[in-house]
Amino acid sequence: MIIYGVALLSICTLTGMFIGDMLGKMLGLTSNVGGVGIAMILLIWGGSYLTKRGLLSPKTGQGIEFWNAIYIPIVVAMAAQQNVVGALSGGPAAILAGLAAVSLGFALVPVLDRLGGRSEPLPPKESPKSESQDLNTASLSVSAQR
Repeated sequence: MIIYGVALLSICTLTGMFIGDMLGKMLGLTSNVGGVGIAMILLIWGGSYLTKRGLLSPKTGQGIEFWNAIYIPIVVAMAAQQNVVGALSGGPAAILAGLAAVSLGFALVPVLDRLGGRSEPLPPKESPKSESQDLNTASLSVSAQR
């Protein structure tokens, strides 16, 4: 059922927020540290685990996909806005740390691409003939027969 996908998402969200709050407290901060990211990792891991075990029905997967499509972009956008405000008020060290993380992420894209392996190239598409080409060909063949 679709509701099970929503239940899995909510469990992952609550667990991720709890872990993020605990990380924040351990670091001496009053904010959540990575709770949304932890929740997304838990959701991916949980969905993959249940799929491999045959415990995730297609309807449950649809519930997870629905909330992935809606929930994740909104929360990531909200978290990104907060991070930018915090980085700008945090001084040059926070800005440099953010730039370093983004640069490292961009640098790892080719590495991850190589790890993913190569797939077979798609066969070239045949260009569809337009009706005018078919009519011109037909009229040429008729006039050639005369």
